[in-house]
Amino acid sequence: MFDFDQYRQEWFGNIRGDVLSGLVVALALVPEAIAFSIIAGVDPKVGLYASVVIAIVISFFGGRPAMISAATAATAVLMGSLVREHGLQYLLAATILAGLLQIAAGWLNLHRVMRFVSKSVMTGFVNALAILIFMAQLPELIDVPWLTYPMVAAGLAIIYLFPRLTRAVPSPLVCIVVLTALAWFSGMDLHSVGDMGELPRALPQLLIPQVPLNLDTLIIILPYAIGVAAVGLLESLMTAQIIDEATDTSSNKRLECVGQGVANFASAFFGGMAGCAMIGQSGINVRSGGRGRLSTFLAGAYLLVLMVLLGDLLRIIPMPALVAIMIMVSIGTFDWRSIRNLKDHPRSSSFVMLATVAFVVGTHNLAIGVLVGVLLSGVFFAWKIAQIFALRPELSDDGATRVYHVSGQLFFASADQFMAAFDFKEKVTRVIIDLTHAHIWDISSVASIDKAVLKFRKAGVDVQLRGLNRASATIVDNLGTHRRKDAEIVIGH
Repeated sequence: MFDFDQYRQEWFGNIRGDVLSGLVVALALVPEAIAFSIIAGVDPKVGLYASVVIAIVISFFGGRPAMISAATAATAVLMGSLVREHGLQYLLAATILAGLLQIAAGWLNLHRVMRFVSKSVMTGFVNALAILIFMAQLPELIDVPWLTYPMVAAGLAIIYLFPRLTRAVPSPLVCIVVLTALAWFSGMDLHSVGDMGELPRALPQLLIPQVPLNLDTLIIILPYAIGVAAVGLLESLMTAQIIDEATDTSSNKRLECVGQGVANFASAFFGGMAGCAMIGQSGINVRSGGRGRLSTFLAGAYLLVLMVLLGDLLRIIPMPALVAIMIMVSIGTFDWRSIRNLKDHPRSSSFVMLATVAFVVGTHNLAIGVLVGVLLSGVFFAWKIAQIFALRPELSDDGATRVYHVSGQLFFASADQFMAAFDFKEKVTRVIIDLTHAHIWDISSVASIDKAVLKFRKAGVDVQLRGLNRASATIVDNLGTHRRKDAEIVIGH
């Protein structure tokens, strides 16, 4: 049920902090949005308009206060080929469809799949993003005027030392103001925001994508829409989890899915590309004191004002100031304890973390890295559970009955071990398979039981299953075939 008091608190519970942090985020969004537009192969205004609309809309409909959503590289990289082959209008149509798919995912509670993302994968995801954020700054640190380096160093010094004087003003904002003033009055030869691309001077206009409304269009845009929707939700949900931990608060993941969909849907109608949550800008927001929806809203509103009314001022901001801020975010995002824990944590967990980092950084695709991490986690978990499976044989005093005591989890990974433990050539008249301390999970384990029972029967041995719990008995009843031979299944002890 909607809690109006909580919603109002999320908007107005931290006004001063949100007002200042939103401005810092807006300034940091400009070069990012332009760069992501270039990645997607569209005009810079497409990414900038998207960042404005998505940030403003998600502030109302999202489920994670203080998280920043805008145009991102994760979604932009998926749209490049669509733009090259079919043009901007098809990108806008795919963005609309991606938004609808994300809304549907929210209503279907697909956010629950996040339960299958382990801590190791989350750590790898965070570390990979930190590395990618730092790597994204390298073009502004290579083959640039030499004054760039002392300016970046000065920016980092301001960011880390200014809070010792006062926390009344976010140190990243002080960094931008001081370095901009220094660069302007001294006339330093430095790259600036204006060098990234032309900034729009007009408000975004409401439009409808000019594409044929037919099946051919759907066939073209559907694969891109599915990819954008999936990657966008994955990055948004994982970023939301990180912000939850950083602020010691909880968020509504289902509402966040719907909110991301609504934001992308709206972005397309104002000429913007698809986007999702941004861990870098979200980190800037939180570290600058942002905690509520107001910070996200103002990030988009400030960005719009800066572009349209203060574009000339925005253009002179030196890139070293923004590079310093993003390096700070990279350092703060990386989980440095994970390096120290490599020797202490289980090898499988460390391997999953490192594999996630390697695939995300190597492919620049968050979805691939996280998918690899989740699959490896599942494989290692199955292997670990299979190791605690045991089967102990016991012969009756008269030598006529062999009892096999099974304990542990019987599933696809332990099915072969289950079969290998039986002696089908032993001269006994009766075999009891005691499953009191075991649990049967899948069709592979049921098939192994069928095979064991039928092999004993073929050898002329009477077979009885004993001790099945109700869940195990149900799956055996539904999937097993050996009952057709009148095998007796006893539920209980």
